[in-house]
Amino acid sequence: MSKILDKLFSVASKLQNKYNYNKHYFHAKQKISKSLLNCKNKRYLSASQKEEIRSFYKRLTGKNVSLLYHEYFLSRTGNYSKEYMPIDLFEADIIGRANRWDYYIGSFRDKNFDEIYLPHIKHPHTYLKNINGYYYYEGNPVSKEEAITLCNNLKNIIIKPSLLSKGVGVKKISVTNGIIDNDGQTIEELFNAYKKDYIIQEAIMQHDKLSVLNPTSVNTMRIMTYRSGMEVLVVYSVIRIGRIGQVIDNQSAGGISTIINEDGTLGKYAFGVAGDDMIEKTDTGIVLEGYQIPYFKKALDIVKQSHYDLPFFDIVGWDISINQEGDPVLVEWNGNPGPSQTACGTGLGKYTERIIKEVWPRVNSRFYV
Repeated sequence: MSKILDKLFSVASKLQNKYNYNKHYFHAKQKISKSLLNCKNKRYLSASQKEEIRSFYKRLTGKNVSLLYHEYFLSRTGNYSKEYMPIDLFEADIIGRANRWDYYIGSFRDKNFDEIYLPHIKHPHTYLKNINGYYYYEGNPVSKEEAITLCNNLKNIIIKPSLLSKGVGVKKISVTNGIIDNDGQTIEELFNAYKKDYIIQEAIMQHDKLSVLNPTSVNTMRIMTYRSGMEVLVVYSVIRIGRIGQVIDNQSAGGISTIINEDGTLGKYAFGVAGDDMIEKTDTGIVLEGYQIPYFKKALDIVKQSHYDLPFFDIVGWDISINQEGDPVLVEWNGNPGPSQTACGTGLGKYTERIIKEVWPRVNSRFYV
């Protein structure tokens, strides 16, 4: 009887994995279809381009990929490439093969542990961690009442959920005698609103050359790296810039992004949400093309070194700022990074074919299909 039950459980698990896998593809296509409708300039693939794309991905994966993504990025940027990465393929197949998904959705995703997992990179000073409802102030366990008292007079701090990304729930606040300057809420009410699993850190004082791009947000570099054995490759680098008055720089939250060239200079155009394309200046009036990002090589070197600290993740997205002393500071890392294809060109850049060939034979740890 136990063998029969085990077999039934195995069959049910496979069916559930297949269902979740197909559902992910379905929802991703729905999302890109809606985004395509918002493009100002609709551009269409030629018959020869469609055939080139299908042949390229069929050869590498054996799959017939959706052409919606190529049409979307062609419409946004005006540039064609067979190597644009279909997001459904990337999220459902590539990431699960390159990275251990079961590890990522566990403690590795929790920002409260970044300083432990990544000891070789500079982190913002952390005041308070809430881990599964327990409080730790500067590394020491404290009660909720003690945490409230210790946080009663903190200036220029960032509070954010420790298990979420893309700027969700991020707030910049100052606290005076237990009252938040921004909205009059008490620090206890703030803690209650976040419930559990969050972190409070000192706000990064970014380098002047980043601040002038937009002073109200920490404008971060998104650097994607790929580890292949003892080699770490920089797949692409972009800068994300907030809009005037915004705290968040993420493109999905209304910010803009543009490519960082290999010499640390910016590209000509930035892109925002669909329909917000070909932006040549920041809201502060800085012309993007040729603008030099400070200490860019230093940032590349530290993320490449730090990638060796994450042996379960071969594709990593790093959000890096540069502080006033010129040190790269980790804002967060992501084991499920969305490719910045409007800004940088193609999702895996010049390494597209190599990366797919290397990861495709592996087990898909996200869906086990």
